[in-house]
Amino acid sequence: MHKDKVLFVCIHNSARSQMAEALLNSMAGDRFQAESAGLEPGVLNPLAVEVMKEIGLDISRNNTKSAFDLFKEERLYTHVITVCDETCAEKCPFFPGITTRLHWSFADPSSFTGTWEEKLEKTRQVREAIGEKLAVWLKEKVK
Repeated sequence: MHKDKVLFVCIHNSARSQMAEALLNSMAGDRFQAESAGLEPGVLNPLAVEVMKEIGLDISRNNTKSAFDLFKEERLYTHVITVCDETCAEKCPFFPGITTRLHWSFADPSSFTGTWEEKLEKTRQVREAIGEKLAVWLKEKVK
């Protein structure tokens, strides 16, 4: 069975795009193959690792990847979805082929302040928002 290939992109590929990749593969891995990358790949965010572990998804061994490296490899995607702010999304390369570009803006867990628990709660909210957006998107894709 053919799977649509989806690339989620954010700045560092450390939290939002990683969570979106894991969530889509979990929710609809039979129809989609999700990957993620960053404009300036960084280090996996421990907050993202923790909140994904809470729902049974282990991203702790994931590596951050460069969107530009994937572009240079001429990878083809049916959808490229930026999950960072609008300014950063504009820096995302245009991938070859027939690609639908979408932009979903979510708060960046690396910018959260407060105690570990406060930052964890804010990251949970981002995880839930990404999951809700994916659920709506998947429902639209069935039509």
